Amino acid sequence: MITSIRLVNFKNFIDETLRLGPFTMIVGTNASGKSNIRDAFRFLHGIGRGYTLTEIIGGKWEWQPIRGAVHEFTRLNSESSKFELHIEMRVGDQPISYSIGIAFDPLWLRHEIEYEALRTLLSPEILTNQKDNCWQPIYETKSAEDDEHWIDLSDGRIERFARYKPVLTQLDESVVQSVSEVLAGMRFWDLSPELMRKPGYPNAPLGDRGENLPAVLEKTCADPQLRSTLVSWLQELTPMDVSDLEFPRDPSGHVHLLLCEKNKTKISADGASDGTLRFLTVLAALLGKDPPSLCFFEEIDNGIHPARLNLLMELIERQTEKRGIQVLTTTHASTMLTVMNDSTFANTSVVSRLEDSADAIIRRVADLDNAPELRHEQGIGRLHESGWLEDALFFTERLDEEDDP
Repeated sequence: MITSIRLVNFKNFIDETLRLGPFTMIVGTNASGKSNIRDAFRFLHGIGRGYTLTEIIGGKWEWQPIRGAVHEFTRLNSESSKFELHIEMRVGDQPISYSIGIAFDPLWLRHEIEYEALRTLLSPEILTNQKDNCWQPIYETKSAEDDEHWIDLSDGRIERFARYKPVLTQLDESVVQSVSEVLAGMRFWDLSPELMRKPGYPNAPLGDRGENLPAVLEKTCADPQLRSTLVSWLQELTPMDVSDLEFPRDPSGHVHLLLCEKNKTKISADGASDGTLRFLTVLAALLGKDPPSLCFFEEIDNGIHPARLNLLMELIERQTEKRGIQVLTTTHASTMLTVMNDSTFANTSVVSRLEDSADAIIRRVADLDNAPELRHEQGIGRLHESGWLEDALFFTERLDEEDDP
């Protein structure tokens, strides 16, 4: 489980840390920096999948490029062209730290992993050498004989690596591979009801926009217990009296979705509401046999009636605790802040720009002045609607600045 991510000089963050729990929510006004946090996780996800920097930034056939031009990855108006991402995680009982630093013009890259009593493994990428924990240049020219190179690792080993691929995915070491698997196992959903309504391809995975939802649900419902669970959640969510799901095939073999009510009425995916389809997709993501290590949803509350958001929260909080899945979402929904449990409250953060600045800061809501008490007296949702979270954050930061010598 990832316990924190630190962003240094990345986009609109000078040096900020987001703490993560099983279920983490991020709130903040538009353009505050919430999506930049998603970009940081996507960057790490690309590293875990073994993509080159060019592929991570520029995209490839199965990978959408990360938002922004190359020069916008580092903080605007920064004197440095370098940014760093640091994550803390636990694999089993073992704490592990992983850091990556990127610089442009010229291009540089550095990896660092710490584990087992702070043993450090430095693994530069596409470098001639790494000494004294310093940065080394990446050569942008590439000749035929440069497809592989040797690197001195900090523990005395010398190994050969393929150029233009992350060293993290090439080291034959169980702990390093565990880090790579956690990063590669993340998924990012920005759901589109239009795509969720389309028939799916048998055995195809759930797409980032909700593609192949019917086929994924069919596979999930092959387990009678999961089928019953899906139907039960749908009955709670909607006024429809759903008794079952059906998955007819068309002549081309594509899988369609039908919602069957007890009165024999059958509603196709085309006739289902956006909220129902979004809820079904969350169910498919969290109840599937091979869930992601971390699920990142953009505004998971979109399309779901406020009176039903408590069910969504209950589903996520229950499944993250039961299955060890991590869920991270941005939200503007005050209702979600009102109905969340104590654990989710402890892992909810607000992102906001500093006054008269493009730079943003991240603070846990529970650390804001009097927030735990006000949560019980007035409800965090009501405070969120009034803009209190941002006001409290500015007030807290101003006091911290005055206390600094």
